[in-house]
Amino acid sequence: MMALLAQGDTDTIARGLAASEHDPEIVELRAPEIGLVMLRGRVGGTGSPFNLGEATVTRAAVRLASGEKGFSYIFGRDGKKARLAAVCDALWQASHSRRDIEQHVLLPLRAERERRLKHDRERTAATKVDFFTLVRGEDER
Repeated sequence: MMALLAQGDTDTIARGLAASEHDPEIVELRAPEIGLVMLRGRVGGTGSPFNLGEATVTRAAVRLASGEKGFSYIFGRDGKKARLAAVCDALWQASHSRRDIEQHVLLPLRAERERRLKHDRERTAATKVDFFTLVRGEDER
C-alpha cells in the first residue's frame, strides 16, 4: 500500500480522498519535513557496502481522532503528497474506512501504475532487436 502511495500521483491521491466518505479530524504529529537519506550500495550485491549518494525525502505523521496513526516517507520534496499518504495510512488502519480507501485511493493508483507499466513495456518492445547466428558453409567441420 505505501509503495502505491509513494509512487502515485499527488492529485490522484487527493481526488481519491475527496471522493471517499471520510473527512477525518486529523492532528498533525509531524508536519511534512524535507531531509536527506544516504543511499548505500554493494557491488554485485555481495561486496562491501559503500555510500552511493544522498536522496531527498519528505516525511509526515498524523493521528486520527479515533487514535490511528499514519506515517509516510516519500522520495522528493512533495510535502502535500507526504501528508496525504500519512492520512491514507491512518484511514487504512481504521476498519470503518479501509474499504473506502481501497476503492477510492488505492484502486485508481493501481490502475495508474498498470497503465504506466504497460506504456513502458510497449515503448521497450518497440526497440527490441532479435539477434541470431547463421552457420556459414566454411565454418562447418
